[in-house]
Amino acid sequence: MNFDPSIYARRRARLLEKMQRGIAIIPTAPEVARNADTHYGYRHDSNFYYLSGFTEPEAVVVLIAGDAPQSILFCRDKDMEREIWDGYRVGPDAAPERFGFDAAYPIAQLDEKLAELIGNQPALFYPLGGDATWDGRILKLRGEVQAKVRSGICAPDEIHDVRALLNEMRLFKDAHELDIMRRAAAISTAAHRRAMQFTRPDQFEYQVEAELLHEFCRHGARHPAYTSIVAGGANACVLHYVDNNAQLRDADLLLIDAGCELGGYASDITRTFPVNGKFSAAQKDVYEIVLAAQTAAIAAAQPNRKWDEPHNAALRVLTQGFIDLKLCHGSVDEVLEKESYKKFYMHRTGHWLGMDVHDVGDYKIAGNWRPLQPGMVLTVEPGCYIRPAADVPLYLWNIGIRIEDDVVITEHGNEMLTDAAPKTVADIEELMRKDQR
Repeated sequence: MNFDPSIYARRRARLLEKMQRGIAIIPTAPEVARNADTHYGYRHDSNFYYLSGFTEPEAVVVLIAGDAPQSILFCRDKDMEREIWDGYRVGPDAAPERFGFDAAYPIAQLDEKLAELIGNQPALFYPLGGDATWDGRILKLRGEVQAKVRSGICAPDEIHDVRALLNEMRLFKDAHELDIMRRAAAISTAAHRRAMQFTRPDQFEYQVEAELLHEFCRHGARHPAYTSIVAGGANACVLHYVDNNAQLRDADLLLIDAGCELGGYASDITRTFPVNGKFSAAQKDVYEIVLAAQTAAIAAAQPNRKWDEPHNAALRVLTQGFIDLKLCHGSVDEVLEKESYKKFYMHRTGHWLGMDVHDVGDYKIAGNWRPLQPGMVLTVEPGCYIRPAADVPLYLWNIGIRIEDDVVITEHGNEMLTDAAPKTVADIEELMRKDQR
């Protein structure tokens, strides 16, 4: 993907405008040791990347708002010996031009420079509570500046959580972001199709997971956006199942919740299908209820509709379905009031999606569900999870189904990013039948 520093410069300018006055300090994520001499694969902090496009560790963005706004990057020095071992570094000399900053300094000078930059700033913006080590470091720096009060230098009187501003900015995706998310969605839908075509009885869940990862990687998405859920049979009734080590049985369903990350942006898809390629009558009955609930929820995901309306639409369809299956008893309104449906559907119908798979942004404003607006991206993911119980018909035991798609709110409706992954009974069975050998 071509890198355009002006995209990130515009975001920094917007944040500076929202700050009005003061200094913002946004560090990237630390490297994390996996064992004695290796680290986990590095992933930048989302807010830091959103403002910089910079992917190296040990880096900090500093923004100074006011009459003469500044954007500064602190990053690792060039070091030819370390680059032999660990790879290329941009370095502070090249960073301003390449990433559009006003200035860049070595990360080793951060504390020294911050002690100067914080002085006489009226407000400090920082991701409070995000990292205990950084919290202590920032408070220590502020204390050092405060100790200079007799020389006419004051520390910021106000400390604000910068995420309150950044979260609202990130909630609305621009054209650049949506383009990346469409590509991530296309890769992930291809991976789900591949998994359906590959799956056979007696395989192991991790073998199917390997097919997903292969499809992600071969299209340039080196990492999943989250740990993939590949859950056969009863495992599908465990919402966050990630062991992925069970053997698939002929008569079971397989629930796959998996999406790639591309260019820092997540996709998030769930499909459920029969291991042997053919839904049983009971599986089909439950599946059609969940699919109808998702259809109702997507129809309600419209501009100016409230955030909870897709959930409520799905919930009414699911509840009627549970009554029809004799899982719940009474009228739809009675079941909703008593919340007896929660035995079989215990989560909400979606979440924001973006740089994080559960992306940032408030769901309520002043205690009220916020309206959906163009540029917002959300998942729509109703489900049904039927565990064994004395009051549950035996033929429904261990059926776990979730169907999830990624949806963009547009000016006049919505755009489905992930509907290329088959989800009707007929389409799933047709795809799996084509690949039978």
